[in-house]
Amino acid sequence: MASTTKEIASDFPNLIRHYKDGTVERFYGSPHVPPSLHDPETGVSSKDITISHNPLISARLYLPQNQTQKLPILVYFHGGGFCLESAFSFIDQRYLNRLVSEAQVLAVSVEYRLAPESPLPAAYEDCWAALQWVASHSINQEGTSPKEPWLFDFGDFDRIYIGGDSAGGNIAHNIAMKAGVESLDGGVKILGGFVSHPGFGGSKPIGSEPKGEDFAKFCRFWNFVYPSADGGIDNPMINPMVSGAPSLAGLGCSRLLVCVAGKDAQRDRGVWYYDSVKESGWRGEVDLFEVEGEEHCFHIVYEKEDTENVKKMIKRLADFLV
Repeated sequence: MASTTKEIASDFPNLIRHYKDGTVERFYGSPHVPPSLHDPETGVSSKDITISHNPLISARLYLPQNQTQKLPILVYFHGGGFCLESAFSFIDQRYLNRLVSEAQVLAVSVEYRLAPESPLPAAYEDCWAALQWVASHSINQEGTSPKEPWLFDFGDFDRIYIGGDSAGGNIAHNIAMKAGVESLDGGVKILGGFVSHPGFGGSKPIGSEPKGEDFAKFCRFWNFVYPSADGGIDNPMINPMVSGAPSLAGLGCSRLLVCVAGKDAQRDRGVWYYDSVKESGWRGEVDLFEVEGEEHCFHIVYEKEDTENVKKMIKRLADFLV
């Protein structure tokens, strides 16, 4: 009798397993939830839209209640190690509802392609395409209907922000770097970006990062999501401070907020990134915000919604998005 056991290509216990036949099992992530026309807790409305059919890129849009004026636009990139989670997940819906309500912004949360089915740089390409799609709404073409009424009616294209947490923070950095060398539609500029608990790494662990086998596992994980990356874990996309990486002075935004958490294993690399931006000669305004005693992305994965530290984190992000 032939064996029905499938051969495993890559396995990261409790996270994700990739089989040689191409199938994938994901063991981590919050359930998908539908958008809401009026969230009962925040009053925020959300809806799902398709940005591109080939490749398939979609997004969840968020709009605060009772809008009569133009709002800052936040293009948001979710976390999940480039291979997990979704813009349509419960935890991201809860987080964006709260952030949009407090900050009074119009948010576009991008559903980008995930590894290993679509390895990096697919996620970077999708997020750049989504930002370009948003920027294209700044061009008023007479006789044509707007692509997305929420953006056209309520978006302030002089106040475009990008931001993300964990892998999304990594994406936000790389999108800002790309915006420093490539133009956005309509001549739109990124006013600011937040890089929260960013997913950066390198071939040598620093400070708070794990050592030994745990560090080797992190390196293998990067090779899993981006197997073709030149330089492996020292590719500038994951290690923007590596020797020979493009200068951080090229960041294509005017303001930057770097957020770290005191108990996060990636905390020290986030601080190093902040220091490196400050020392790069970049002409923008950069700030560091740390919440002590908290773990990686505590403000998104929290179970108790109203802890003081969650409130503090959401308020700091909201104060940035003005």
